[in-house]
Amino acid sequence: MTRFATRLRRAWSHLRVLGPREFLRFLWRRLFHAPGFGRIDLFEHYAFLEPPGTAAQPNRTIEAKTMVWMVPGFEIGSGGHLNIFRMIANLEELGYRCQICIVGDTRFTSAGEARRVIREHFVPLEADVVIGADRAMAAEFAVATSWITAYSVRHLPDVRHRLYFIQDFEPWFYPHGSDYVFAEQTYRFGFTGITAGDWLGRLVSREYGMPVHVFRFSYDKQRYRPLPRRPGPKRVFFYARNVTPRRGFELGMLALARVHERLPEVEFVLAGWDVSAYRIPFPAHNAGVVPLDQLADLYSQCDCALVISLTNVSLLPLELMACGCPVVSNRGENVEWLLKDRDNALLADADPRALADAVVRLLTDAGLRERIRERGLACAAATDWKAEARGIAAFLSQIGNDA
Repeated sequence: MTRFATRLRRAWSHLRVLGPREFLRFLWRRLFHAPGFGRIDLFEHYAFLEPPGTAAQPNRTIEAKTMVWMVPGFEIGSGGHLNIFRMIANLEELGYRCQICIVGDTRFTSAGEARRVIREHFVPLEADVVIGADRAMAAEFAVATSWITAYSVRHLPDVRHRLYFIQDFEPWFYPHGSDYVFAEQTYRFGFTGITAGDWLGRLVSREYGMPVHVFRFSYDKQRYRPLPRRPGPKRVFFYARNVTPRRGFELGMLALARVHERLPEVEFVLAGWDVSAYRIPFPAHNAGVVPLDQLADLYSQCDCALVISLTNVSLLPLELMACGCPVVSNRGENVEWLLKDRDNALLADADPRALADAVVRLLTDAGLRERIRERGLACAAATDWKAEARGIAAFLSQIGNDA
């Protein structure tokens, strides 16, 4: 019964993280490839790769400064979707009229429900929302936001320019098989990339010849700030996202166990997902998925944070730095475009011993910890989402003028 409950909990975790389409893809491989389940219709499963069978609408008028954003289905709390919707809202302030088109499987029964959830739980934007690529408006720019939506953008009629809003290198989300190839192929579609950070920009430009505009990260300055520290022992925050392999859960836990061996008085805060199914050999608070309005206080109570990024770095390090929590992370081009060793963070090789050494060093060297804390605060304060949106808008104007 315990094993069944654990598996059920993990299945629910995968559903919430992956969303309906990707969860079904996961089940399809794990379950329905087993004998006894009848024939598998892989042609229906991958139907999105091909152009729709319905006839395209007659040529429609394309207005300047219009954008249709193709997004996959989502759940409340999706960080990638928050970045998309935030950028849409900022571009709206700069005069762009946007439409959000949800493609693929979605939990929403109506476009109105989806728009309400976006406005209440993500960003109060003005964009119209539709469900299904066949409802996409004619637009100056069509924007893919994931590899699956890139196929929809490829097939859209009445579009002048096709863009690719790239937040991570998605082929790495899969084993080196068909999905890896299907995802990688989208970088050869001839789209113009808008990439999250320099590493991604260099990667898709060098490997696939994609023209790119790079935007850099910021954070919600109304939400993330240093809050008063309450008395207590030294604490280490760890982004324990066990359902997201690229966040290195196992690597981080092995590193924390070594920290505990050397500093047994230190407490650990694990947040990002429920990890109660794991045996944890050190004192740890399993915070699970923490509400957004509680994160700043949680980060402010910690002396340092361990954040592992095995693909593109996320916004989390900036949010931690903005709360005065020094960050330890792994080395790599995918991280070092944002985090600078011994400046705004402390970096180490992706090895349990090396990461543990870095955490212990921060906890035991008050001078180093304060220097990195101050540099982190300054680094975060210098960022600005609206400035990044202005840079994208200028890039879009250049594309339009060059056409």
